[in-house]
Amino acid sequence: MNTRLLRFLEAENISQSQFADSIGVARASISHILSGRNKPGFDFLEKLASQYPNLSLEWLVTGRGRMYNAGGEDAESLENALSLAPKGQIERIVVFFSDGTFKEFK
Repeated sequence: MNTRLLRFLEAENISQSQFADSIGVARASISHILSGRNKPGFDFLEKLASQYPNLSLEWLVTGRGRMYNAGGEDAESLENALSLAPKGQIERIVVFFSDGTFKEFK
């Protein structure tokens, strides 16, 4: 997994320290993961997924698939989530972007 994480950083053109700061973890943690000393935990993966929603966690963890999720998969995931929601009318949908902004739909 450490080599795939390094490939992701190269693809995003960000340094290890920029990456650590962007997901809110200690810079040493990234260094230890990339060196193979430590393996990332759930909190790390959760922060990573939140900050980089287009990154495929399946690819990162297992090496299967592509580095980035396709747009259609995101739409399908949303449809699946909405189908599990309690019956009733949707009041609003909020979309959060990686730059910290958001858009609300009512």
